[in-house]
Amino acid sequence: MKHIIVGLLSLTIGCVGGLSFASAQKGDFRGSSDHPEVGRYQGAVITAYDAKGYEELSLPDRKLLRGAHTKPETWQRNFAGKLTSIGYEGPAERSILEIVRNHEQTLRAKGYEIVLICRAKDCAESATPTFWEAGRGQLRLPSTWESMVYLLAERDAPQGRISIAMLGVETKANSSRPLTPHLAVTIVEGKPMDTGKIAVVKSSEMQEKLARDGRVAIYGIYFDFDKSEIKPESREQIEQLGALMKGNPKLDVLIVGHTDGKGAFDYNLSLSQRRAQAVAQALASQYGIAAARVTAAGAGMMAPVASNRSDDGRAKNRRVEIVERVPVN
Repeated sequence: MKHIIVGLLSLTIGCVGGLSFASAQKGDFRGSSDHPEVGRYQGAVITAYDAKGYEELSLPDRKLLRGAHTKPETWQRNFAGKLTSIGYEGPAERSILEIVRNHEQTLRAKGYEIVLICRAKDCAESATPTFWEAGRGQLRLPSTWESMVYLLAERDAPQGRISIAMLGVETKANSSRPLTPHLAVTIVEGKPMDTGKIAVVKSSEMQEKLARDGRVAIYGIYFDFDKSEIKPESREQIEQLGALMKGNPKLDVLIVGHTDGKGAFDYNLSLSQRRAQAVAQALASQYGIAAARVTAAGAGMMAPVASNRSDDGRAKNRRVEIVERVPVN
């Protein structure tokens, strides 16, 4: 699924706390402006700005656990789409924590979910510079990671999903120079996922495929990224699965969750198991299907039906399969 990422962003409509909406100000990097989703902290100046029609990058979406610095898939997520990078400096004598907390407050008010917010050693149990390097996106930033504050926030919008990640640090070269905050903002606006492209597999078609192949792949059951709760748009496909089970009272099945090849093996295995269990629970709670007739299992990334090297291939690998359980005589 494509995403919109707003990394290290500073823009807000109106004025909330220390944040304000502002167009280019005196001293701003030439040709720069705030992004319309976040805004800037009052008194900050844009020191860097870049916009690209398409780019791919990774940003942290989880804490970096001890020993995991060589396994970025366990604490970073890949993003692709229109990229806007904005660097802010100042105002003097304000801590970077105060600035990021103001952004957090404003983002929450706008309906954003805070995926991750952390400070220095809380962000990384070890290898803090590695986390800092990933969190700053493509922007230059002072390497004072002891003062690092990181934020990643996301929400759904009509044009797609917006994710906002902020990495900030502060500097104080000596007693004669004031404390100065620096904030890196990376905005990735991904193309929204086309909907209505997957046909619901009817109960009669599932019955035919089970009789012929012993299994049927279903793509009409949806989950949010990294979540196991079934999304409302899955209702029609779940209804058809419930109809299959109610219309064939002697049918026992395995509900098998599958993921693509991205991420850690053990994590994907657990996620696929939880998603399969969610489908089994929906059949029991909504359609009265006996738990003994449905066994949930997770295959993770172990049984791809296409190459994981492309977006299309990974989309085919993310699925739920219904497998017939034939009784042993």
